[in-house]
Amino acid sequence: MRNKTKAIHIGERVIGGNHPILIQSMTNTRTEDVAATVRQISELEAAGCEIIRCAVPTMEAAGAFREIKKQIHIPLVADIHFDYRLAIAAMENGADKIRINPGNIGNTDKLKAVVDTARERNIPIRVGVNSGSLERELVAKYHGVTAYGLVESALDKVHIIEDAGYDNLVISIKSSDVLMCIKAYELIAKQAVYPLHVGITEAGTIVAGNIKSAVGLGIMLYKGIGDTIRVSLTGDPLEEVKSAKLILKTLGLRKGGVELISCPTCGRTQIDLINLAGKVENIIQDIDLDIKVAVMGCAVNGPGEAKEADIGIAGGRGEGVIIKKGKVIRKVSEQELLPALREELLKMQAEK
Repeated sequence: MRNKTKAIHIGERVIGGNHPILIQSMTNTRTEDVAATVRQISELEAAGCEIIRCAVPTMEAAGAFREIKKQIHIPLVADIHFDYRLAIAAMENGADKIRINPGNIGNTDKLKAVVDTARERNIPIRVGVNSGSLERELVAKYHGVTAYGLVESALDKVHIIEDAGYDNLVISIKSSDVLMCIKAYELIAKQAVYPLHVGITEAGTIVAGNIKSAVGLGIMLYKGIGDTIRVSLTGDPLEEVKSAKLILKTLGLRKGGVELISCPTCGRTQIDLINLAGKVENIIQDIDLDIKVAVMGCAVNGPGEAKEADIGIAGGRGEGVIIKKGKVIRKVSEQELLPALREELLKMQAEK
């Protein structure tokens, strides 16, 4: 059962309530470089990113939001630390949402100035709390960094903004400790009505980060917790979006698109299955079909093993077959496998 939260507008999108869980990522370009940032956002959008966040470390970066905003089609979020003036400038230049940690944004007057600008423009504020910057008094109170301390910190910040007369809020609590992060979100989901942005921060490289994110996000989303998600990886942001889409699809929270299934290699494999599966993953990126595509390494057992797939290929020594619903429809040379699969996929798309 999905956790019921307040609906919040971010640009032309809505999160919370019964609205779909949206995928978010963050650029790794210098925001001041408008051309490079727009180029990366466009690539991420094409891959399925639905909300994009950019770092705003300088006034030049805040000013760049005005031009970036003109050239993209998804909500633009400003990531702010320490200087409240950057938050105000980013909103004045078109930010659809800002992410701040009220604990490092400045004193009450500075926070009020940020809230006043957000209220004037009806811009949501994402209150972000990170385990790496938990207040010393809360670390002391809970004898270390704990889920309870993170939740208390987040709710303290939320109450400060509410006391300033604003409730257009989103909450995120991040930790690289997967179990701590899950526990913190379980706790805050019972105490707050605001949409929750979920993710495992500083998750790591492609392999380690994907595993930690899949476990953490999978558990939280299965429990109905989360309105937007980010898979945080040390690598190309495109990989974050691909992983987030797959997590949502695996949990049945996102429909549509091609799902790739492939068998593990074994001693019977007589084709470069690992390389082949990677190439198939690339050629299905622009296929607009809700289907399963199989890549099998054995031309003998492959058709039977791929019977749950809509279409697939199985390779042997120097040749392979195209399979539909477990039945062989074409036999081709190894070199023709990929072009033949692509041809069949395009036919299926044209017939849709």
